[in-house]
Amino acid sequence: MDHGGGEGCVVAAASLAAARRTLRAGVDKSRALGHALARAGPRLEEIQAALPALEAAVRPIRAPRAELAAAGPHIDRAVGPAAAVLKVFDAVHGLEPPLLAPGTAGDLPGYLAVLAQLEEAHRFLADNCGLAAQWLADIVEYLGDRDLADPRFLADLGVMLDELRTPPAGDLDGGLLAAALCILEAEFRRLLADHSSPLAMPQPGAAAGSTAPSRVPAAAVHKLTLILDRLVANGRQDRCMAAYIDARGGVVSASLRALGLDYLRYPSQDAQALGPALESWGRHLEFVVRRLLESERQLCAKVFGQHKGAASACFAEVAAQTRVLEFLRFGRAVADAKKDPIKLQRLLEVFDSLNKLRLDFNRLFGGKACAEIQSQTRDLVKLLIDGAVEIFEELIVQVELQRHMPPPVDGGVPRLVAFVVEYCNRLLGEQYRPVLGQVLTIHRSWRKEVFNDRMLVDAVLNIVKALEANFDVWSKAYDNATLAYLFMMNTHWHFFRHLKATKLGEVLGDVWLREHEQYKEYYLSMFIRESWGALSPLLNREGLILFSKGRATARDLVKQRLKTFNSSFDEMHCRQSSWVIPDKDLRERTCNLVVQTIVPTYRSYMQNYGPLVEQEGNASKYVRYTVDGLEKMLSALYMPRPRRAVSFQIKHSSGNIASAMTGLHRSASAVK
Repeated sequence: MDHGGGEGCVVAAASLAAARRTLRAGVDKSRALGHALARAGPRLEEIQAALPALEAAVRPIRAPRAELAAAGPHIDRAVGPAAAVLKVFDAVHGLEPPLLAPGTAGDLPGYLAVLAQLEEAHRFLADNCGLAAQWLADIVEYLGDRDLADPRFLADLGVMLDELRTPPAGDLDGGLLAAALCILEAEFRRLLADHSSPLAMPQPGAAAGSTAPSRVPAAAVHKLTLILDRLVANGRQDRCMAAYIDARGGVVSASLRALGLDYLRYPSQDAQALGPALESWGRHLEFVVRRLLESERQLCAKVFGQHKGAASACFAEVAAQTRVLEFLRFGRAVADAKKDPIKLQRLLEVFDSLNKLRLDFNRLFGGKACAEIQSQTRDLVKLLIDGAVEIFEELIVQVELQRHMPPPVDGGVPRLVAFVVEYCNRLLGEQYRPVLGQVLTIHRSWRKEVFNDRMLVDAVLNIVKALEANFDVWSKAYDNATLAYLFMMNTHWHFFRHLKATKLGEVLGDVWLREHEQYKEYYLSMFIRESWGALSPLLNREGLILFSKGRATARDLVKQRLKTFNSSFDEMHCRQSSWVIPDKDLRERTCNLVVQTIVPTYRSYMQNYGPLVEQEGNASKYVRYTVDGLEKMLSALYMPRPRRAVSFQIKHSSGNIASAMTGLHRSASAVK
């Protein structure tokens, strides 16, 4: 019995142990489940938060089949255009390599062909992207009205479609067109830079072409035109103009620097001193207008083609770099210079230069962009014409005013005579006569009057005749009649010599010229007779009978006559040593006549009666000159002394004209 009870305890213990193990395992599982639940809490929260969006995304699918079937055709019509837009946009991305690869612009025709495709795609996108987005927006509105989709989903979709309906232009192609246009701009600048060498002015005497030189090859011009057309078509005209002006303006500036135009900024107020600068001014202005600017105008017209407004504006800016206004201001400085007869020639020179370029000015500066050049040119031309006519009409008055000024103290030719003769010859010469005639004609036309070449000639002749009328007045101002003869001889001979075979001499005629030659001969003979001719009779032979008893008497007579001769000769030679005969031929002839008048008589007298005196101890007191010495002294008379250049200045004082010679510091005579 004890044995049976023991087995029961064993079984009970085993059962208890198994139960404990089971309980422990349950506890472990509970703990593990608790830990798992603790970890799964946040994830459940995330799922719970995502459920509304998931519900919105799948709700259309849960819409009634009949309503979904009715919306299908509307959706298809909206999706079709959107798909087409997406297809074109994909094609745009395919154009990126040929448009953006380095060096692709070198093949300009190919590059422009690809660019044309991009422009066409760009236009398609611009025209259809907004439309496709609008159609999609209509579908969204359709779905919302029929409650076929979650409102929040439709709201977000509507915001995105609004952005698609009005996208920035660059977003249509991802900025590809803008990048391609920048590449074309760079090529435009490169082509300009590669053909931007300055234009050199031809050397004096070199044959000048009738047309402006072509400075950019036709192939390069064609490329520039093609590029410009595309850039202008894409709204980049201003940038092209700026690039063109920068490049060509630099070329013009470099061309001008080589000319040395500093004289334009500091013109002299002296008309005489302006001569060399004015000669350069005329040549430089012609080069700038007919070659430099004309070539720039032609290039501008070719490059800009049909874009005439842009061409005019660009050329005006480039022309401003040529300093045309500075050239005009220099001409204005000439017009404002001190009034002087020489100024008339300077005014005519400026007018002639501008008149020769008149057609060029009208062609180059005819547009509104060059209004300031037009205005200043008109004002300058009027100043030149008015100033030239004023001086020309005052010339005869100035000559008449000199009539009462003292003549040259040395009997020479008055400087006024030399000046006016040369001056009037110039006015009737080939350089000035046609220009002066044109100026006078224009000026008279402003006053509704007629002017012709004969009137110009008569006006010049009147100046010469007024000068001629001064001769007698001046000659009468001399206290010494002999000096007056010398003066008239010099002046009439100057007229003859300096007017013969000249334009002015041809107008005056041979008879007029011969009269002056005859006057010269008359006054020459009077001069010799009334001066040196009076010395020979002093050496007369009266009472000189050489016999033994009369020798002493003859010696005394010879001494007395030699003394008288010497005294008269010394006085006359001293006085006439300060007199001049400017013309070499006339001076030599006059000296020869003086020698012939005195020397032969003196030689004969000394040969016959000189021994009577030469044997005396005081012979030098009476025989003061040898024959050769006397001849040398007489042959050296009337040599001219250097004179300064002359002009006469026209002045105004209280409305009255007063005249004064300039540069006459060596003489008190205003006409010398």
